[in-house]
Amino acid sequence: MPSAWEQPGQATERRAPSGPARRRPTDSAPSRQIKDHAQAWFERWAGTYDRSLLNELIFFPAVRACQEELARWQAARGPRPYRILDAGCGTGTLLALTARDPLAELLVGVDYVPAMARQASDKFARCDAAGRLCVLRCDAERLALASASLDVVTCCNSFHHYPHQAAAINEFRRVLRPGGLLVLIDGFRDNVIGWVIYDVAVALIEKHVHHASWSELRALLAGAGFTSIRQRKANVLVPLLVTVAHAAP
Repeated sequence: MPSAWEQPGQATERRAPSGPARRRPTDSAPSRQIKDHAQAWFERWAGTYDRSLLNELIFFPAVRACQEELARWQAARGPRPYRILDAGCGTGTLLALTARDPLAELLVGVDYVPAMARQASDKFARCDAAGRLCVLRCDAERLALASASLDVVTCCNSFHHYPHQAAAINEFRRVLRPGGLLVLIDGFRDNVIGWVIYDVAVALIEKHVHHASWSELRALLAGAGFTSIRQRKANVLVPLLVTVAHAAP
């Protein structure tokens, strides 16, 4: 059985292994500034992240939406083992819950922020399925994972922090097997409520963020080789855009 990354993992924090780049963007000064700002923001937040009010407003609804899409995918696919990556995994809540499914044979979390990766690693170590869980510290735009090694990629509430969003989408496509599932959830900014929350409030507070519009995200996915793209709005007070797609065969 091929490994999903260069060295097999346990429920521990790992740094991305070094090696040749694969069509990876160069970090310009503005790009590095964006990533450094996001890292500093989440380093400060990591210790209280799981107790944040935003869990009820945004994070838990996104996790539930991911679980619904995974259940729908499994019902259509049949009961077979699968490998899943959560990009921008934060403290690892989604993967810790998904690990309860014995068919999830490998669950990899990726986060750019060391403090978040440590929180996820600690959470995974307390899970009964710790041997199937791993945290990898690396950039979602530069995934240190083998091509066509995963069945599912999820990305919840972190996509707006990526300065090279097309590069991240291309990486998601690269690591997915043909027909693999992508579930990408981010803020829905295509109505008045969403625009005020994400393009005004979040942009003012977090800075250096970009919530892709419904049509923009759809175009990025189609350009990267995703098919069967389906989008829906979830949540009312804090709307989320749930985008589901499949890697082209």
